[in-house]
Amino acid sequence: MLLIGDWRVDPASGEISRNGESARLEIRTLRLLLYLAERPGEVVSIDDLLDQVWAGVNVTPDSVYQAVATLRRLLGDDSRQPTYIANVPRLGYRMIASVRPWTDESHPKSGSLDSPAEPEPISRNRPAHHFRAMSWVVGLAACLALLVLLLFRPWFHSRAAHANPSLPAVAKTPAKSIAVLPFLDLTEGMKEEEFADGMTEELIDKLSRVPGLEVSAPTSSFYFKGKQIPVADIASRLGVAYVLDGSVRKSGSRLRVAARLIHPCNGYVVWSETYDRRFDDLLRVQDDIAGRVANTLRASIGTAIDHSPAR
Repeated sequence: MLLIGDWRVDPASGEISRNGESARLEIRTLRLLLYLAERPGEVVSIDDLLDQVWAGVNVTPDSVYQAVATLRRLLGDDSRQPTYIANVPRLGYRMIASVRPWTDESHPKSGSLDSPAEPEPISRNRPAHHFRAMSWVVGLAACLALLVLLLFRPWFHSRAAHANPSLPAVAKTPAKSIAVLPFLDLTEGMKEEEFADGMTEELIDKLSRVPGLEVSAPTSSFYFKGKQIPVADIASRLGVAYVLDGSVRKSGSRLRVAARLIHPCNGYVVWSETYDRRFDDLLRVQDDIAGRVANTLRASIGTAIDHSPAR
């Protein structure tokens, strides 16, 4: 058990926790965190991370960039003002947060090691069998309440429908509806976040002009930026049938934008595409790619709906 910054890290379960919130790390992300934590303050190169974290796996440096971006989101770290993982241009990454073994000092126990702890007052005054009896009574009452609720539930529903004849039915998710999640900045050093956000907004604007397609508002989509929430839950909260996400990478003067359309009901990728452009006119690149994605999705969503099983 380690304490990295404010986060408690359990290598056995792969879980990190802080102030009541917790998250489970994917195995590569956990190895990345532990490898950096073993060398606090040291610069770890991309090649070292590939050799140690992805040993025996043929991957590119993009895997490192993506894992670091995911780890930063989970830790609540800002790449521009990091408090956990700092980027060292052209060299690698460095763990700048404090790393130390986890102790229970934040949860002190009564008494000391030399003398047994004083029993709880309630334990002295009430025997154990009293609490067991109370537990049985509470459990029995809860079961009876649940049984009554199940027996009379249809009656309550019919009474509510009779009293409110104009009560609207639960709205169904529109078949042609989509939410565009904020694109990930996977460039080295993650210095193109503004471009990634602009790409997201441009896509929302272009898709909202497709006739018959309902698109979630930018404020709703950007609420989920940096949050580790399953796609199915996001689609359910936003009330959409499809989710579009993607990433931005850069190599020299070339820019690569990847986009994919996901059907959250089954988690399948309906469509995906990669666009390579010169990194010269950002607005023109955004407009060009967003237009191509909108034109492609117009056909992809329609085809997916036509071939989807009846429900």
